[in-house]
Amino acid sequence: MANEHSPLLVHGVYSMMGDAEDSRGGSAVTGEASPKSNPRKLNTFFGVMVPTILSMFSIVLFLRTGFVVGHAGLLHGLLMLCVAYFIISLTILSICAISTNGAVEGGGAYFMISRSLGPEFGGSIGLMFYLAKVCACGVYVLGLVEAILDIFGKDPGSAVSQGLRVLPQGYWYTVLYSSLVLLLCLVVCLVGAHIYAKASFIILLVVTMSLISIIISPLILSPQRFNITHTYGNNHTVTVNPSYTGFNGTTLKNNLGPQYSLDYSTNTMMSFATVFAVMFTSCTGIMAGANMSGELKNPSESIPKGTIIAVSYTFTVYVLLFLLLSSTCDRLLLINDYAVFQRVSVWPPFVMIGVYCASLSAAMCSMIGASRILHALALDQLFGLPLAPAAVTSSSGNPWVSVLYTWGLVQCTLFAGQLNVIAGIVTVFYLLAYAAVDLACLALEWASAPNFRYCSKCVCVCVYSRKDHVKFWRPQVLLMVANPRSSCQLICFVNQLKKGGLFILGHVQIGDLGRTSGVLGLGSNLMIEPKFDKAYRAKIVNHHFLSSFPGGMKPNTLVLGFYDNCYPEDYFLQDPVFCEGDRGEGDNFGVDLPSFQAHFPPVRHAESPRALQPEEYVSIIHDAIKMGKNVCLGRYFFQLPPESKGVTYIRGNDNVDTIDVWPTNLLSPGSASYADVSSLFLLQMACVLNMANRWRRASLRIFVCVASESGDQGWLANEEQFRELLGMLRIRAAIKIVAWDNVARMFRGPNSESQKVSEDFLCAVNTLLREHSSTAAVRFLYLPHPPSSSELSQQYLTQLDTLTRDLGPTLLIHGVTPVTCTEL
Repeated sequence: MANEHSPLLVHGVYSMMGDAEDSRGGSAVTGEASPKSNPRKLNTFFGVMVPTILSMFSIVLFLRTGFVVGHAGLLHGLLMLCVAYFIISLTILSICAISTNGAVEGGGAYFMISRSLGPEFGGSIGLMFYLAKVCACGVYVLGLVEAILDIFGKDPGSAVSQGLRVLPQGYWYTVLYSSLVLLLCLVVCLVGAHIYAKASFIILLVVTMSLISIIISPLILSPQRFNITHTYGNNHTVTVNPSYTGFNGTTLKNNLGPQYSLDYSTNTMMSFATVFAVMFTSCTGIMAGANMSGELKNPSESIPKGTIIAVSYTFTVYVLLFLLLSSTCDRLLLINDYAVFQRVSVWPPFVMIGVYCASLSAAMCSMIGASRILHALALDQLFGLPLAPAAVTSSSGNPWVSVLYTWGLVQCTLFAGQLNVIAGIVTVFYLLAYAAVDLACLALEWASAPNFRYCSKCVCVCVYSRKDHVKFWRPQVLLMVANPRSSCQLICFVNQLKKGGLFILGHVQIGDLGRTSGVLGLGSNLMIEPKFDKAYRAKIVNHHFLSSFPGGMKPNTLVLGFYDNCYPEDYFLQDPVFCEGDRGEGDNFGVDLPSFQAHFPPVRHAESPRALQPEEYVSIIHDAIKMGKNVCLGRYFFQLPPESKGVTYIRGNDNVDTIDVWPTNLLSPGSASYADVSSLFLLQMACVLNMANRWRRASLRIFVCVASESGDQGWLANEEQFRELLGMLRIRAAIKIVAWDNVARMFRGPNSESQKVSEDFLCAVNTLLREHSSTAAVRFLYLPHPPSSSELSQQYLTQLDTLTRDLGPTLLIHGVTPVTCTEL
C-alpha cells in the first residue's frame, strides 16, 4: 500500500505548507499538482451521470424488462425493483459518505474500500469487484450480440438467408461475434476514457430518444397479434401467437401476479431468484461514476451528486416501463420475445439503434471501470509480480496494460454463450461488493474513527477495522499526575478526550524500592530510587511510560498538568462519594475508606517542595516530543464542573458553551501557519472532544490570527483555503478572524532560544485570548516547541504561564503525529 502515514494529500489547500508527498505515487511534488501528472478533465454530468445512466440503461432495459414483467408479473416485478434499489440506495449512501470524507484518487470503489478498511480487506473485495465488472462486461457484449442476431441472424430452422437475416447462428458464431464486439471496446478503451466519456453523451441522447419512442408508441399503435417460433434442441419447435392489446385493463389484471415458466433461451425453469438475478444486473452501474474517479475534476462532489441524480432518474424510468408493458402486452408476448420493445415500437429501427448504443456503451464503461480497479490494485502491490505490469500507464495516464488484462478475462466469459447464464454470477459478485462498501462505512462508525465524521448506518452483520491507518488514529493517552486527589477534573476530561482509545493514569514515586512492600498504588506506577540525578530520572519516566507498553497499548499522547504556583486542592474533600458519612455500610471500591485513602496520599501543602523542578518538567516535554509523542498541558481544569454532578456544559438554548481552538503558534507571529501538523492535531483533538456525549452540543470555534493591515491581502486567500480544508475534513466549526497587527508589533524579532519574548507581547496575547475566549468552556492552544537548553526552561514556563493566565480550562497541545488526512 502507498504511504499510509502521509499527512496530507497533494491539494491546493495545502500550498501554504510547501512540498508534500503524493500518497499514491510516492514522489515529492509541489502543492499544486501538474496537470500532466494528474489529468482530471470530467465534470459531474459527463464523468458520473452519463456513465451511470448508461450502465443502468444497458441491455437489461431493452431486452430483459419484458422478461421480468412476463415471468414475475407487475407486483413481483415492482417488488424486485424496490428490493434492488433499496440495496443500491444503502450502497449509494455509503459511497456518498466515503467519497465526501476525503480526496478520491483513481481506482474508484476499490480505492474507497481499501482506504477505509485497509489493503488486506480492500484488496480482496477490490479483486471481487474487478471480477464482477469483468463478468458484467461479458453480459453486455453477449446481450449486444443477441440483439444483433435477433435482427440479422438466420432462422435456425432455415438454411436460406431471408432479407437482412444473413448471419449464421450457433454457439461458436456467438462467441465469434462477441469477440469482434469486444475487440472494438478494447480499441476505444486503449484510446482513452475521456474520449469515451465525451462520446457517451451522444449515446445517451440516442438512448433517451429510443425511450421516448417506446413510451409514445402505445398512443399511436393499434392492437395486433404476432407469430413467434422457438426451436428447442435439434428438431423440436414451438410456435405461439401472442398479442399486443394497447392500454387495456384486462391485460393489466392478467399481468399483476407471477407466472414463472420455461426460459426459451436457456431451456430452464424460472423462479423469483433467477429472474431477480437477471434484473439486478441493471442496477450494477451505480459505481460507474466512482470508477471514473481518477478522471473527475472534483470527485468528492461529483460522485455523490451525480450518482444520486442518475439512480433517481433510472428508477423512475424502470417503474414507468414496468407499468407500460404490463398494461399493453399479454404475458405470452413478454415471455417469448426478449425484444418486445422493438416489436411494439412505432419505429423499430430507432429502438434497435438504442439497444446497440446502450449495450456497447455499458460494455465499454465496464471495461474502463475494471481496468481502473486493476490498475489501483497493481499500484498498491497487493498481488505481487503477476499484477506488476498492470501499473504501467501511457504518457496520458491511461492504464493500457490493465486494459489488456481486462480484455483477456472478458474474452473468457464470452464462452458462456448466453446472457442469462452468467447474469446470476454478476449479481452475486455485485451484492458482495456492495455489502463490502456498506461494511466499510459501518466499521468506521462502530470503530468511532475520529477522522470519519459521517456514515450511513447500513445493515451488516460483521465488522473489521484497521487502526494503524492515519484515518483510524485515536488518542492513546498517558496522563501523568502528581496526585489523583488533586486532578480528578483533569482525569475526567481526558477520559472524555480519548475517544475509545487507551487511557493510562501514570504516577511517579521517588523512594527506596527495598523499603516498599505491597501494591504501590492504583494506576500505572513507577518507583525511582533517589540516587539518580533529576535529569536522568526524567528520562527514565519517559522511557518507561512511553516505550514499554506492548503492541497497540503504547501511548501516543502524553498529558501533563500545568507547572504553576497554584495550590492543589483535594478533590476527595469536595465530592461526597469519598466522604466517610455518605458511604454507608459498603463501598463502591471493594475496600474500606482508610485503605482506599492509603493508596492516595494527601495532596502537597503550600510549603512542601515540588516533586519536579522546571528543568525536569521541560525535559519530559522535550524528550516526549523527540520520541514522537504528542504532548498536552492542562491548566485550570479544576474549574470544570465535576462529572458526578451531571453537568452537560450547556448553559441554555440561547447560550451554548463553546470549544475554542487557536491553531496558530501565538508565541511566533512570523510563523502564523494553521495547516502544519501541530495545528491540524489541535483541530483533530477538538473534534474528538466535540464527539463526546457530554460535549456533543457544544459549538466549535476556530480563531485565525491574521495581519489584516498588510497590503497583499494574502490572509483572505488563506482564510478561503482554510475553509476549504475544513470542508474536506468535514469539520463543522465557526471561523473567527482575529486581527492582531497591534499585538504582533510588540514581538521583538523571530522567536528563538537566545532571544527573550517581550513581556508586553505576552500580556497582549493573553488579553487577546481573554477578550475572545472568556466565555469558552475549554480552550485549545498551540504549545510551542520547548527549548533544548535546560537554562531556558524557566523562561519557557514563564512565557506559557503569562500566555494562559486566568483563561479558564485550557489545553496546550503540541502535535507531532499526522492525524488529519484528506486521503481515503
